[in-house]
Amino acid sequence: MEELDRQIVQLLVADGRMSYTDLGKATGLSTSAVHQRVRRLEQRGVIRGYAAIVDPDAVNLPLTAFISVKPFDPSAPDDTPERLAGIDEIEACHSVAGDENYILKIRVASPGDLEDLLARIRSAAGVSTRTTVVLSTPYEARPPRLK
Repeated sequence: MEELDRQIVQLLVADGRMSYTDLGKATGLSTSAVHQRVRRLEQRGVIRGYAAIVDPDAVNLPLTAFISVKPFDPSAPDDTPERLAGIDEIEACHSVAGDENYILKIRVASPGDLEDLLARIRSAAGVSTRTTVVLSTPYEARPPRLK
């Protein structure tokens, strides 16, 4: 990736609502040149989208946990992500190496909601679970270091 594209991506990671005019001022490019570069970055899949970052506490989802899942039957088809895709509380699903097959990041309102969610996950996917509750989050969603 060219240095100018790297700068644009870093600026947009910091502020996804930054205008093309402001991006141009920050990079020394014209507004139309920045617009073209951003469009190419989007077309190439470097920039996949723009999103609002929501404070979980403000929307009554203060409890974050990581749930490791492992199938009861290791010979069964590996369709856990598909079976869990409809569960809204699951924010992320990561395939991992190790004892478990997947680690899920979830957000819920209360320990009772977590207990209910665990039952739904186990039932929907036929898995055992191991849960780690997050006590605090010093940082999250850090942008990747672009080289």
